[in-house]
Amino acid sequence: MQHIALRKHGLRAGFLFANFFLIVMALYQLKPASRSLFIDALGADMLPWVWIGTAAAMTAVISFYNGLVERMSRLRIVLGSCLACMIMLALFWLMLGRPGPLGAAAFYIFVDILGVVLTEQFWSLTNSVHTLEEGKSWYGLIGTGGLLGGLISGAFGGWLVSRAGLATVDLLMVAAAIIGAIFGLTWLMGRLGLYCEAEATVKEKVAAGSPWAILRNRYLALIAVLLLLGQLASLFVEFQFMKTLEQTITGRDARTAYMSVFFSIMSLVAIGVNLTLTPLVVRLKGVLAGLLVQPVVMGVCALLYMAHPTLLFGSLAKISDRGLSYSINRASRELLYVPVDPVVIYQAKAWIDMFGYRLFEVLGSLLILAVTQWASAPMGLPGISAFTLAACGAWIAIVLLMRQEYSDVVME
Repeated sequence: MQHIALRKHGLRAGFLFANFFLIVMALYQLKPASRSLFIDALGADMLPWVWIGTAAAMTAVISFYNGLVERMSRLRIVLGSCLACMIMLALFWLMLGRPGPLGAAAFYIFVDILGVVLTEQFWSLTNSVHTLEEGKSWYGLIGTGGLLGGLISGAFGGWLVSRAGLATVDLLMVAAAIIGAIFGLTWLMGRLGLYCEAEATVKEKVAAGSPWAILRNRYLALIAVLLLLGQLASLFVEFQFMKTLEQTITGRDARTAYMSVFFSIMSLVAIGVNLTLTPLVVRLKGVLAGLLVQPVVMGVCALLYMAHPTLLFGSLAKISDRGLSYSINRASRELLYVPVDPVVIYQAKAWIDMFGYRLFEVLGSLLILAVTQWASAPMGLPGISAFTLAACGAWIAIVLLMRQEYSDVVME
């Protein structure tokens, strides 16, 4: 019986590995396309406005999505979402044959929301079919599927545009086909009896909480500030990267090909860091040392971009942001939650993910608009690195402030 159960868990993990691989494959076809189409139609200076629009739309979509989760099974939601995404991508493919400002902005927002929804529902489905102990055994394998998907997808998308003759908009149908494969795998998982929800955990029985509940707990408040500062720094780096890309590469398909290959390199960096630096730093120096790596490296890259505002250093800054966020920073910050009560963890994460990130996305966008467009003497791109440095400096200070709180929590 034990052997049969192990085989079933292994088969299920294999399906989920493949699903996560395909999810990231689809997203890394769409992200370069959405960014390139947006720059072509509106220009990088309009990015803060679309980020504000994304934050507003995301709030509405998450509320609607949470309502569906309360009424329907996770499996049905995944299948329905896949069908809806394929239909929407086909409609955008028709619309963006001659891209205009409205269509490009709507597609950019759609891709950002799609990324959140596909990833959120994947982990919701995964969490519901695993117990805590099973998750500890299989989540490492499952999560690796996403990193490999990013590595392969970027190179694949770049090849399709630069070598196979596809246009940027054609990547939408490639992504739709990949999402169709996700639908098929998920349906097959249900048919094979691999989708069987584990007993409900306490996480599913509590409300999302409020910011006031988080602020009353100094340890959680510091974690929240840490994550939100990272979100703020990421916006500054993203704006510099996209604006520099616009100035350096003028052709739409050439930009798409560059971003596709760039995402592949970024995934390769994340995999390399996960396999080498993450275990070395976290095991030998501890969780807080792991949390210091990203802001320190981002700060150095911000200084390099300030001195040499080229696409090379803009790309390095972007890799220091996302490449480290998906690897050592993600592993370290998840370990911060381990000593905390599961109910409190769920409440804190729900508020940060649903509201905190959106609020800081709006604030960061308004700040970029203020200094680059609304000021009487607009700031140049290198000057924005000063805000990145300030955010990274505050980030490092928060990590250092957490030493005593982390020690106290671990000792409890």
